[in-house]
Amino acid sequence: MATPLSDELFSRASAVIPGGVNSPVRAFGSVGGTPRFFTRARGAHAWDEDGNEFIDLVQSWGPLPLGHAHPAVLAAARSALQAGSTFGAPTRGEAELAERIVDAVPSIEQVRLVSSGTEAAMSAVRLARGATGRAKILKFDGHYHGHSDALLAAAGSGVATLGIPGSPGVTPGAASDTIVLPWNDPDAVDAAIAEHADELAAIICEPIPANMNLVPPAPGFLQHLRDVATSTGALLIFDEVISGFRVGRGGAQAAYDIHADLTVLGKAIGGGFPLAAFGGRADVMAELAPVGPVYQAGTLSGNPVAVAAGIAQLDLLDPPTYRTLSDITAHVVEAISQPLRDAGVGVTCRRVRTLAGLLFANDAPMDRSGVAAADHDRYGAFFHAMLANGIYLAPSGWEVLFTCTALTEDDVAAIGRAAERAAEHIAGAVSFPDA
Repeated sequence: MATPLSDELFSRASAVIPGGVNSPVRAFGSVGGTPRFFTRARGAHAWDEDGNEFIDLVQSWGPLPLGHAHPAVLAAARSALQAGSTFGAPTRGEAELAERIVDAVPSIEQVRLVSSGTEAAMSAVRLARGATGRAKILKFDGHYHGHSDALLAAAGSGVATLGIPGSPGVTPGAASDTIVLPWNDPDAVDAAIAEHADELAAIICEPIPANMNLVPPAPGFLQHLRDVATSTGALLIFDEVISGFRVGRGGAQAAYDIHADLTVLGKAIGGGFPLAAFGGRADVMAELAPVGPVYQAGTLSGNPVAVAAGIAQLDLLDPPTYRTLSDITAHVVEAISQPLRDAGVGVTCRRVRTLAGLLFANDAPMDRSGVAAADHDRYGAFFHAMLANGIYLAPSGWEVLFTCTALTEDDVAAIGRAAERAAEHIAGAVSFPDA
């Protein structure tokens, strides 16, 4: 597959942008090679600068359950843009989107719109500390809550892909109030609570962790977190930047019937535009300025173009659409995993409704250490073999598959054919040209 324009652009970008990318997950650091520079996308397909076409199973890392450039979402954004790109003043759309979020997510009574998942998680933690008067935060190894200092300790896929244990620039003081525990380990939670119960402001987690591949909660674990938070007076924060409006209308907490005190949202609520939110109990949200003393602000928060796109997308994400997306995801998982099993390759492919993870391991891990032990070099070989056959996967074995309703039966069949060739390649049965 010829990529001279992507190669040239990557060289140019690397001269003026650190690593040539504006988010580390876009680099091909863990799989090798040169990132593809995309020029356009529609539905389930994307094209790079060299005219190569791909079936896209990244979908901008989750914001596009309906696929790229959905006509209704684009129409809403265009209409909003014609009225002005930003006002720095309240708009009708902000209230309408907030009403939709409150109606959909069981635990959210009020919500504040922001511009990124990092901003939303950082603000939720500050709010929890302000509302409780406590300092310590309990998080889980491999869960990613953005790159704010206090939450970057033992973070997820981006840091794991680069092999960075934390991050230079995060001071010991910033991380000193962050307690990091293994996921799915209630005994570790109980031990930490026994030591820090009176100091604990919040427990934060991804209820369906999707930043260390896909490692669902063990039965009863989320309820244990809910019970512990309630008993200690700490707030339970669910980071649903990925799972919110992706696994279903009410996110993971609706799927598991566990209600958080605060919820962090992003990606899907913006329809592909920069938009995120955090929300929760009205009494906790009342601690936010201008009503309460906890300060949070943003010039572009509730941007009218992003809000319009988000409203359009959420209005299309009804129960039949989620059922369709779940079925499509199941078919994609089978199309990828069965050829690998047939070739004798050890693979685990787990799915939670519309989210799926592909991991080259014989056993499904229960925490980050199990994901780290998987064969990530083999994933890199599989990634390039799929890429050469027109299938764009995440350039890291720490990531998940993102499907969309625009995937057709023909697309799924093409994914299966590509997986057959890739499986033969990584099993050593045939040689394969470099991507």
